[in-house]
Amino acid sequence: MKQNKKQAIFYCCALLLSQMSFNAYALESDADQPIVIDSNTATYDDTTETSTYIGNVISVQGSIHVNSDKLVVYFVNGDAEKLVFTGNKAKFKQTPSEGGEDITGEALTGEFYPKKNLLILINDATVWKGNGTYSSNLIEYDTKTSLVKAGEKSSDTKRVHVILKPSEKKQQPLSEKPVPAPALMPTPTTPKK
Repeated sequence: MKQNKKQAIFYCCALLLSQMSFNAYALESDADQPIVIDSNTATYDDTTETSTYIGNVISVQGSIHVNSDKLVVYFVNGDAEKLVFTGNKAKFKQTPSEGGEDITGEALTGEFYPKKNLLILINDATVWKGNGTYSSNLIEYDTKTSLVKAGEKSSDTKRVHVILKPSEKKQQPLSEKPVPAPALMPTPTTPKK
């Protein structure tokens, strides 16, 4: 095993043991944060340069949280190049800005490319962003810009389903509600003779 791989695995294990809670960071810093993984089991295969985590897998990088049944991490030169998570359904959540509304999603399979800030949701995928719901068999989500792309350009048969809900109107406090104008009373008329 190469020295940098040993260091990377040791670093991940040390972070797992030392982390008692996960802090959410602003979107801009997500890519600079370590990836922390917690699971029931973990194995590393030096030949294929993969790490496999099974059972209630929780992976966190800054404000990006992914819950899945299984996670496979593919390494290139000791760095996590691609993370493939699966589950019934695997779920993700990201806080795009401090105090901002979370973006959430789910799919049967997901691929996360940390160096590209790209999360791809595959098969029965849905993303909830603001008042919109995006559903398709393929959704790409840019974790840096919060851009959601749904559907496949090469297929007319694989459709995208989007629901855009109207914004909720804020209710005015009683003291600020306009007072309705008094109803006009009909003027009594005298019958003509």
